[in-house]
Amino acid sequence: MTTPVADARPRLGSPRGRTYEVRTYGCQMNVHDSERLTGMLEAAGYTSAADDTPADVVVFNTCAVRENADNRLYGNLGHLASVKAKRPGMQIAVGGCLAQKDRAEITRRAPYVDVVFGTHNIGSLPALLDRARVQHESQVEILEALDVFPSTLPTKRESAFAAWVAISVGCNNTCTFCIVPSLRGKERDRHPGEILAEIEALVADGVVEVTLLGQNVNSYGVEFGDRLAFGKLLRACGRIDGLERVRFTSPHPKDFTDDVIAAMAETPNVMPQLHMPLQSGSDRVLKAMRRSYRRERYLGIIDRVRAAMPDAAITTDIIVGFPGETEDDFEQTMDVVRAARFTSAYTFQYSKRPGTPAATMGDQLPKAVVQERYERLVTVVNDIAWQENKKLVRRRVEVLVADAEGKKDDATHRLTGRARDNRLVHFAAPGAGASPVRPGDAVEVEVTYAAPHHLVCDAPVLSVRPTRAATAWLARAAPEPVGVALGMPTLGVPAPPPAADGPSSSC
Repeated sequence: MTTPVADARPRLGSPRGRTYEVRTYGCQMNVHDSERLTGMLEAAGYTSAADDTPADVVVFNTCAVRENADNRLYGNLGHLASVKAKRPGMQIAVGGCLAQKDRAEITRRAPYVDVVFGTHNIGSLPALLDRARVQHESQVEILEALDVFPSTLPTKRESAFAAWVAISVGCNNTCTFCIVPSLRGKERDRHPGEILAEIEALVADGVVEVTLLGQNVNSYGVEFGDRLAFGKLLRACGRIDGLERVRFTSPHPKDFTDDVIAAMAETPNVMPQLHMPLQSGSDRVLKAMRRSYRRERYLGIIDRVRAAMPDAAITTDIIVGFPGETEDDFEQTMDVVRAARFTSAYTFQYSKRPGTPAATMGDQLPKAVVQERYERLVTVVNDIAWQENKKLVRRRVEVLVADAEGKKDDATHRLTGRARDNRLVHFAAPGAGASPVRPGDAVEVEVTYAAPHHLVCDAPVLSVRPTRAATAWLARAAPEPVGVALGMPTLGVPAPPPAADGPSSSC
C-alpha cells in the first residue's frame, strides 16, 4: 500500500552519511526489537545521530497497551512535522504494536510519515525507507504473520555485556484486557539449538548476562510439543561457559511448573529473581480477566519458589480498576500483596483498549475511584518493598557494575549496578589508589542503607572481580547512544498521567 507523502521534496539518494534515531516505548520485547532496528539501519549505512543534532531518520517503535499511547505518538509526530518541513530529505517511520493496529489511521492523521511497518516485519525497514525516498510516497507494509524471527537480524546492543534473547514471539492467551495477542500473533517458539547458539555467540562477544524474552516464557515448547522445554533451556544455559547471569521475563502463573523452580534453584547462573504478573488478587476478577489461575495457585507458586530459593526477589504487575472491581475485590488484591511481599510491583490503572473484550464490559469504574485505589495500593507496595530491602542492610551483595544507570551518580560520587536478584544498587566509587572499577566488573559491597526501590552501599568496596564484560566494554570503540527512550512504567507513585495507565504487555 502506498500513500502520497504531503512533503514530496527531493530526498537524498543513499543512506550513507544519513543519521537515525530510534524512540522506543513499551515492553522489553520492543526494546529488543529496537536493538534489531538500529542494527539493520547501521548495516545499511546509517549512523546514530548525536544527542543535540536532529536525525535524518526518526523511527518510533510504538506500544498499544496503554490508552494514552495514541496521544503520545500523534503528539510526537505533530512536533516533528514542523521540523521535517524545514529539513528536505528527513524521514519518519512508525513501527511496533500501534502501527500494527492503526496502520491506515497513522497515514491519515500524519500524511507526512514516510514508513509504517508492523511487528512481524521489522526487517523490512531499510528497504521501505529506500522505497519511500525514491518514490516520494509513504510506504505501509504490515504482515499478519512473522516473516523473519527478530533474533536472526543484525543488532546493535545498548549494553556491551548484557543482552536480550527472544525465545518466542506472540501469545496464545486470551486475557480480556490485553490487545497484544492480536498484534503479536499466536506463539511461535524458536528451536532450543538456535537460542543456545545465539547465547554462545553473545558470550564470545563479551556478554555475561542474558535475559530470555517471551510474552509467556514458561509456555515455551508448546509449538514443538515439549511442556518441560523451558526448564530444560534454563539448565542448558547453565552449561555455557562464561555466562554468569541468566534472567527471564515474563512467565504466566497458569503455566508455571515445579520443574522450572527446580531448574532455577539448581542452576547457579540462573538468578534468584522472578517477575510473575498477578494482575488481581480477586478470583472473581481473575475469572473476568480470563486469567486461568486463582489466588491460591499464585501464592502457592511463590511459597514453593521461596522454599527452594529463600532469598529470591519476586516482582509483579497489578491492574487496579478492572471493570466491575468492587472494594472487596480490591482488598483481596491488597491481601495477596501483603502475603506475597513483593520487592517491587509495576502498578497500573486499568486502561480501556478498543478491540478487547474488557472494553465493552459494563460497570467501567469512575476515574476518581480507580485513582484512589491505585494510590492506596502503591503505598502498601512501597512500604513492603522498603521493609524487604531493609532486611539486606549490613549484608554483602555482588553487583554487576552498569555503564549508565544511576542518574545521580556524578553528584553522589557513586557507581550503580544490579545485584544478583536484580535490585538496583548504588555504591561508593573507589577512591584514589584503590582498585579501579569498570562497567562490567563484579564488585562485592556491604549494604548500608535501604530505600523502597534501591540499595545504597557507602562503605568501601570489599572486592573487585574483573570480568570479560569489562574488557568488552573497554573494547567497544566510542560507544554512541542508541536513542532508545524507554516508556516503561515506573515504580512507586509517578506523576499523575494525562490518561489512565494500563497493563504492560507481560502476561
